[in-house]
Amino acid sequence: MPGTPRPDARARGVESCLTAQQTDLLADYVQHLTAERNLSPHTVRAYAGDLTSLFTHLTRVGETDVNAVDIRALRRWLSIQHAAHAERATLQRRAACARTFFAWAVRTGRLAQDPAVGLRSPRVDRRLPPTVPVEQMRLVLDSLASQVAAAEGDLGVARARRDLAIVEVLYSSGIRVSELCGVDLGDLDRDRELLRVLGKGGKERVVPLGRPALLALDAWLQDRDRLAGAQAGRAVFVGDRGSRVDPRVVRRLVHRALRACPEAPDLGPHGLRHAMATHLLEGGADLRSVQEVLGHQSLATTQIYTHVSGERLQAAFRQAHPRA
Repeated sequence: MPGTPRPDARARGVESCLTAQQTDLLADYVQHLTAERNLSPHTVRAYAGDLTSLFTHLTRVGETDVNAVDIRALRRWLSIQHAAHAERATLQRRAACARTFFAWAVRTGRLAQDPAVGLRSPRVDRRLPPTVPVEQMRLVLDSLASQVAAAEGDLGVARARRDLAIVEVLYSSGIRVSELCGVDLGDLDRDRELLRVLGKGGKERVVPLGRPALLALDAWLQDRDRLAGAQAGRAVFVGDRGSRVDPRVVRRLVHRALRACPEAPDLGPHGLRHAMATHLLEGGADLRSVQEVLGHQSLATTQIYTHVSGERLQAAFRQAHPRA
C-alpha cells in the first residue's frame, strides 16, 4: 500500500516513518542530486535530511500523500522549527530544499502540482565570520616554518614541509578543503604560478598562488615520495599512511597551526578561505576578482562572505568624498 508508513530513514538522528511514496521520491531525488546535479556528498546529505524532516512532519500530522501537500503544510513545517529556535540559515536552506524538490518532482512528472511556488525563505542574519588578521597569520606561518627547521629525521621533515605547504596553499589560494585534497600533480602550473581545482558541482577553475606558497610546495614535493604510497596515485598531498590526505586531517592540522598563535581565533580551513578573501579586499582587490578566485556563482555570496575593514573604508571615504 503506498500510504503505509515504513521506518526506514533518519533525519538528523531522529527516526522517521516514511510512506513508500515518500521513500521512493526521496531515493529518486538523491539520485538526481548526485548523478545529474553532481552535488557534493555533504550537500546531498543535507538536502536528504531536510526532505526527510519534511516527510516525517507530514506523516506525523496525517498528510501521507505528497500529491495533497499545500503551501500551508509547508509553512507549518517551517513555523514549528522556528518555534523550536532553529537557526535562520537552517530554515532558509530547508525552504530552498522544498522549493527545488517540488519543482523537480513536477518537472519530471512525479507530482501534479508544486505547492512550494510561493514559499518564502526567512532572512538570514549577515553576521561576519571571525577571521585572522594579517600579522597573526604571519605568526602562524612563521611557526610552521620553524617546525620544519626543528624537525628530526627524513619523515619528520617531510611531514613538517607538507603541513606548511597545506596551510600556505589554503591561505594563498582560498580554496576549499575538499578542493585542496583533490589536487593532483598535473594541476600545478609552476611557470604561471597557477593551480587548477575542481570545485562544487564539478566546476573547474584556476586560482593564483603566491610565491611563499609555491616555495613551500616545491619543498614538500621534493619529500613527497617519502610519505606517498602506491595508493596515493597522483595526489599532491598525502597523509601519514601514504594515501591521499583526508579533509579531517587537514582540519585538525589547521586548528593545531592556529593554536600556535595565542591571539588567533580557533578556525579551520574555511577560516583561512575567509581570511584570504578579507585580506585581498583590504589590499585593494575588487569584489569580482575575489568572486572569481573563490568560485562563487553569485556576487551576493561574496558580499556576505567577505568584508572590508573599517580602517580601509574610512581611508577610502577620506580620499574620495568631496566633503570628507
